[in-house]
Amino acid sequence: WAVLAWLQILAASNTDSSKPLVTVEDIVTEHWKKYGRNYYCRWDFEGVDKAKATEMMDKMRKAVKKNTGRKMGEYTIKVSDDFTYVDPVDKSISKQQGIRFLMTDGSRVIFRLSGTAGSGATVRMYIEQYQGDKSKLDLKVSEALEELVKVALELCDIKTFCG
Repeated sequence: WAVLAWLQILAASNTDSSKPLVTVEDIVTEHWKKYGRNYYCRWDFEGVDKAKATEMMDKMRKAVKKNTGRKMGEYTIKVSDDFTYVDPVDKSISKQQGIRFLMTDGSRVIFRLSGTAGSGATVRMYIEQYQGDKSKLDLKVSEALEELVKVALELCDIKTFCG
């Protein structure tokens, strides 16, 4: 469906063949100028020792209250929690779905542990940050999220637990 949606957007943006072709990049860049940009990345630490990864997650889980309000670099953790999902249809509850660090500026860091890898476990680290500054809309994702990634790695201390 996404491909069809983009084809429709491109068709609607290119109705006059005498004008230069409007590209997906043109559309996205204009969108960012108007609304800002959300930078996002996911790191997967695959094949790590499940016991050590669980220990790391448990350490973060125990520190959620202590981390709420904590200042780390240019970020302040507004909320730190152990996410519980409540299904809106059957009301079933799934606990320990990830450790979340929600920053005062709207940025967020989430850690999830998955035991479905071929061998060992996978720790997934999700990083997201909104950028409204027009001079920073064309950064590489790694540049835009560099400081938040450093904070995330400090919060989880994965090197100590998983090498």
